[in-house]
Amino acid sequence: MALSYHYILCLFSVFVSKTVNELESVFSLEGALAAVIPGYQPRLAQIEMASAIARAIDENQHLIAEAGTGTGKTFAYLIPAILSGKKVIISTGTKNLQDQLFNKDLPVIRKAMKMPFIAALLKGRSNYCCTYRLQNAVNSPLGFIKEEAMALAKIKSWSQRTKTGDIAEMSEVAEADPVWYQATSSVENCLGQDCPDYADCFLVKARKNAQECEILVVNHHLLCADWSIRDGGFGELLPKAEVVIIDEAHQLAETASDFLGITVGARQLNDLAQDTLIEYFKDATDLPALRSACEDLEHEVKDLRLAFGIELRRGEWREIENNPKLAAGLNAIKDQLQRLNEQLLVASVKTKGLESCFKRSDELALQLKIIMDNSSGRWIRWFETHKKTFTLSRTPLDIASEFHSFMEQQKATWIFTSATLSVSNTFDHFANNLGLRNAASESWGSPFDYANQSLFYHPKGLPKPNDPDFIPVIVEFAIPVLQASKGRAFFLFTSHRALKQAADILKDKLDYPLLIQGSRPKNRLLEQFKQAGNAVLLGTSSFWEGVDVRGEALSCVIIDKLPFASPGDPVLKARMEAMTQQGRNPFFEYQLPAAVIALRQGIGRLIRDVTDRGVLMVCDPRLLKRAYGQIFLDSVPAMKRTRDIADVQAFFQEDT
Repeated sequence: MALSYHYILCLFSVFVSKTVNELESVFSLEGALAAVIPGYQPRLAQIEMASAIARAIDENQHLIAEAGTGTGKTFAYLIPAILSGKKVIISTGTKNLQDQLFNKDLPVIRKAMKMPFIAALLKGRSNYCCTYRLQNAVNSPLGFIKEEAMALAKIKSWSQRTKTGDIAEMSEVAEADPVWYQATSSVENCLGQDCPDYADCFLVKARKNAQECEILVVNHHLLCADWSIRDGGFGELLPKAEVVIIDEAHQLAETASDFLGITVGARQLNDLAQDTLIEYFKDATDLPALRSACEDLEHEVKDLRLAFGIELRRGEWREIENNPKLAAGLNAIKDQLQRLNEQLLVASVKTKGLESCFKRSDELALQLKIIMDNSSGRWIRWFETHKKTFTLSRTPLDIASEFHSFMEQQKATWIFTSATLSVSNTFDHFANNLGLRNAASESWGSPFDYANQSLFYHPKGLPKPNDPDFIPVIVEFAIPVLQASKGRAFFLFTSHRALKQAADILKDKLDYPLLIQGSRPKNRLLEQFKQAGNAVLLGTSSFWEGVDVRGEALSCVIIDKLPFASPGDPVLKARMEAMTQQGRNPFFEYQLPAAVIALRQGIGRLIRDVTDRGVLMVCDPRLLKRAYGQIFLDSVPAMKRTRDIADVQAFFQEDT
């Protein structure tokens, strides 16, 4: 139902008349948005949220703003931010959301509003083509396989046409293609002002635009990278802002934790060796010891990866210390890196490229030493193995105090928003993780009619999650649901192992297309899912959030387990041990709230529009058999609930 003109005006009566009139002119049924969006209807929650953000900006009051799916939170924060006339940084959870906000949402607002504003998009340096490194790669004596050479040729042709150098524009070579490493730069290998292509650098131009705009769109990785490399204030990467808006704010603490730590990995070491070899063949062939140092480092990196074994996992640092083979391999890498560093010191006087490689080796050697030697209780040391590489990391035990100090140094107003920030109607978990002490908080529910649009199915007789036959049994429970829904489902898992097991069972039991995460890039899987109209997509964490499929193509979401993080994860384990030592309850203060938020994100995939209908199935019996299950149930939208498959079948028959 449309909101009346006079009722909307009442909502803004607490503000000065100027703010009331400005917001009303945009959000009312006769306003600016209605003029450019077909079928526009004012939404009470959206208007209230916009009002709260306008007030927070006006009063310089930090705000935690939770807005349920369908509220329209993007416009609710963009419009008061623009109307404020202040310098605003908006940070999103992913590059995809960043592109959507800049390329779709802001143009709509620009068309609707009479007030002019300058907006810019800024990503991390690895998202921009580096013409110097691209040219180096094309002319490299090391050579490339045919597919890589063809991809580099396409990138070079595109680099001569593009205005922004943003690799997301390049459709012929996928962003995930490893060949992009040859055509982009990193903090370590960038030559900065010494680069011969500096005057035409795409990254430099993007940063200049960022300094001059009023609305700057970044992502959490860039925001945290900037924070982690300077002592205080927005420094080299981001301009000083008066307002900082964090969208998908539930992701910020984890991203910040990653960037405040240190990671040294096989890829960094191999990249250093490869880049040094390129410079060696160009300008230092009279130093054969430099070449052998590179090759020996690559050899030791390969040996250490083999020593970790074939299993892909995250492990505690003590496993390295207690395994003579791993400890010896790590020390060998340390020694070879030092040898390469010594050779590069000699070679660095020859060219800027070799000087850059020397600085990288020096920094990597220091970081590796810090990780290997540091045993402070403030840090967690751990490793992770990937298919062909590994990483060694030092992560902060807690970022709350550092983030609080960072905010205190700024004069900006901070707005944190997401659909999932609260647990049991409080924001304690979110606020404590970031050290937010003086932030106001407000919440607006989803405008969707969950009671009529959805059904929550939790069958009887489910096995315990630790049962060895858990996945085969729940798949048997899920098959009748998938048949009733005629495919059109996300089947979400808490582990890749469970996904693979379910995929092996389902491949011969369904008459619908089966799409499996990892079989092709995520975006292509989603497009295939939407186009098929009756597919079943099996996914893990990356499909629990940030995925928007509207309409009948997604009419069912099945979740295998309550999404508790693995208690064996080295980072989680260390944080839990520290909380226990402080006399706190890590399960109720950390594990449980994080799992509730993750479940809410997964459930959020189901209903994305006012016309959507769907069934949610959760296969974890702990919902009803453990006392804490009620906390999860209280976090599920107000759906009708059933334990009878006949109700599910009847629900889908209503569609026909």
